[in-house]
Amino acid sequence: MPTPDFVLALREKVGTDPLWMTGITAVVTRGEGANRELLVVRRADNGALTPVTGIVDPGEEPAVAAEREVLEEADVVAVAERLTWVHVLPEMTYPNGDRAQYLDLVFACRYVSGTPAPADGENTEAFWSRLDALPAMSADMLARVEAGLTDEPDARFER
Repeated sequence: MPTPDFVLALREKVGTDPLWMTGITAVVTRGEGANRELLVVRRADNGALTPVTGIVDPGEEPAVAAEREVLEEADVVAVAERLTWVHVLPEMTYPNGDRAQYLDLVFACRYVSGTPAPADGENTEAFWSRLDALPAMSADMLARVEAGLTDEPDARFER
């Protein structure tokens, strides 16, 4: 996956030391009731099935980042309607030794238009999956999906 220019610039200064990053998870749905579907992508780097995820650019509003990532990664226009979960992911080490930790903001997003397709090379597939027949995902991703599907009016915060 291409590393954003601002991350490359930071890496020139800090090397592989941990970076604190803000990420988003966009839980995009369309339809109602038993026909409600989730936008799912298959990551090109590890083959995992996930909702759309990404990094907030410097100065970018997080909801705008969620909408941008959905369009860039899956060729779908969606509107971020609600923040549903704020949580910190465990520190990770990438294959090149770079370390990062993410504050992940999960957004419930409403489908507007577009046919899912892997649009920017970060994914090999993009498709709709009925909520009652979701493909296998990691426990972490399923928790994000669950948070994005909740009807609770307030975001969940970890303590």
